[in-house]
Amino acid sequence: MMIQLQNTKLKASFNELGAELISLINLETGKEIIWEGNPDFWGGQSPVLFPTVGALKDDSYIFKGETYEMPRHGFARRKFFDVKNSSENEVVFELNSDEETLKFYPFDFNLEIKYTLTENKLTVSYNVKNTSERELYFSLGAHPGFAIDTKNGLNYDDYEIAFSDDEKLEIHPLIDNLISKKTETINLENKTLPLTHKLFSKDALVMTTMKSRELILKNNQNNHKVIFTFSNFPYFGIWAAKNADFVCLEPWQGIADIEDHNQELTEKFGILKLERNEDWKGDWAVEIE
Repeated sequence: MMIQLQNTKLKASFNELGAELISLINLETGKEIIWEGNPDFWGGQSPVLFPTVGALKDDSYIFKGETYEMPRHGFARRKFFDVKNSSENEVVFELNSDEETLKFYPFDFNLEIKYTLTENKLTVSYNVKNTSERELYFSLGAHPGFAIDTKNGLNYDDYEIAFSDDEKLEIHPLIDNLISKKTETINLENKTLPLTHKLFSKDALVMTTMKSRELILKNNQNNHKVIFTFSNFPYFGIWAAKNADFVCLEPWQGIADIEDHNQELTEKFGILKLERNEDWKGDWAVEIE
């Protein structure tokens, strides 16, 4: 079932499967902001990454001596969420642990995702609560794909990303979907990264030390601009599929396994721990100009 929110500026659509944002339309221009999800390139649009971000070494982890399998980016994007409440400008999705999740993730949890429209801005808020009797270990990430307009004489290379607080980016290359300990440096000109398809020839740009909490995706040839902000996500990824007309801006609380990780969940880089009844909050927002 599809859920929709709308005000005078924006119209947003969501799928109960994965509580995924699948459309965000600028009503003043009629432009679609979110990637179409063409499976020939990438079938996702804005999946929720939980309770892991990225790949695990051997697609598994160890907790208290037991080995558990976990798919890349976790299982939330493949689960149907309940609609906890909704109004014209806001909807709250909810996912709770169940018998199925406990087989490969031995924790009780409650995950709420709230989408709110305010004028020309969509805000996405997350709340993870530990409903277990013991400590809860998890990661959470966002993966929104933004459409790149290549019609009417426009090109992918006409776009760029401006960073609020970075002069350069320290990138961790991916090796078989795992994080390399080595880093590569991308120097920015005026805090700006030009978009090219070649930029993602080796997969995503993964950053663990990025300072910026505001990024602006903009077109050099017109006034199209997407202002992306986020809080309580220390890591970040930027990615696009080969020759596809989109770019993903991905705030993360947690990353894929480091290449030599021992697979112990409690020792995973970036993993979060919640005590019983404790919760964690994070958010991101996109403003259309």
